[in-house]
Amino acid sequence: MSPLEDHPLRYTLANELHARPFPSMPAPASVVFLAIKRSDDAARRDRAGDRAHLLALLDRYGAAHPSPDATHHFCQIGRHMLKWEQHTEFVTYTAIAQGAPARAFDPAGFDVFPQVWLAEAPGQRITSIMLQVLPRPDEVGIAALLQDWFVPDSLTVSRVLEDDAVIAGDFRIDPNGHQRFVVFASDGTGENRLGRIVQRLCEIETYKSVSMLGFSRARELGPVLGALDARLRALMEDMTGNTVAAETTLQALLSISAELESTLARASFRFGATGAYEALVNQRIEALRETRFGGRQLFGEFMMRRYEPAMRTVKSTERQLQALADRAMRAGDLLRTRVDVERSAQNQALLESMDRRADLQLRLQHTVEGLSVVAISYYAVSLAGYLLYPLSGLTGLSKGNLTALATLPVVAFVWMMIRRIRRHLG
Repeated sequence: MSPLEDHPLRYTLANELHARPFPSMPAPASVVFLAIKRSDDAARRDRAGDRAHLLALLDRYGAAHPSPDATHHFCQIGRHMLKWEQHTEFVTYTAIAQGAPARAFDPAGFDVFPQVWLAEAPGQRITSIMLQVLPRPDEVGIAALLQDWFVPDSLTVSRVLEDDAVIAGDFRIDPNGHQRFVVFASDGTGENRLGRIVQRLCEIETYKSVSMLGFSRARELGPVLGALDARLRALMEDMTGNTVAAETTLQALLSISAELESTLARASFRFGATGAYEALVNQRIEALRETRFGGRQLFGEFMMRRYEPAMRTVKSTERQLQALADRAMRAGDLLRTRVDVERSAQNQALLESMDRRADLQLRLQHTVEGLSVVAISYYAVSLAGYLLYPLSGLTGLSKGNLTALATLPVVAFVWMMIRRIRRHLG
């Protein structure tokens, strides 16, 4: 009996669920995070460039290479544990070192990524993070540290995962060009749980940053959509007032429709990706199970106040773009209907003109037929006269009388023959 055959993708798909494990880290620890994205068409980029850049970093530290088709990789580089991940539009590098630096958020910690290597990156930095994992002091100690490290008006602080840790950040770029986050770990919080908290914070910042590209795109499209809307309204007014020829208006409308479809095609991926990233941001925040710390705003509240308005702008712009495209399509349908009606009226007038010409031709044909009967009859009577002239001596009738007697029969015969020929040809 032959063994049960597995689907060729069974193991690949099952292992995909475990392809990106959370890092594990103790407290204290310092984390350096970097996300790199190509500026244009990042989703269809050559992924070989991402791998080559990773290998250049690993070779600097003499670290092991990943498998050729890997989309994530864990390895040791110097005193750091490196986690590399390849995503749809970007790649991320997370470097974790045990112990706390002498100075919190020391920019020297970013030196794990050499400047020469950074300059060769196949893309641009979309975000970078300096993150500290520290043992949890009391609330007074936490408040003092937060006051020194963050901007108060945008500071977000919350207890997470049933008070296993306190997380904080202000979502601002510090003088060294990095975002700052801190995790204060309670006693007994496991290293795996700390790793999940750190990864979710990095994902929140990364997905937030990438989704804001949609907001930038929406702001760029604002004036463009306003101009297209004004042009479309003007064309609709021309259609209502019948001040411009329908075919001229149709050509202008087709031009606007083409611009709208082109704009929609270029923006659809970015707006769709923005919606997906927004959902990931909200999911990651929800997974932290926040509770309030010292009356401070939660991460979810910060996003509701500062982030969601930008996402609503993106959605509004997307709806406006789609509505304009739909309006242009409906206007085009109406205008094409109007052009068809006008063309039908022109065709009707042309048919009526052709009918009149056909009637005139028929009348002319009848006239010609009558003249033909007269002409043929004239020559036929003449011929008949020549045939009857020898009978004048026998009958005692003159040539004129014989001609007169032959005229009516000949004319009748000619007329009947012409009618017969016309019926046969018709």
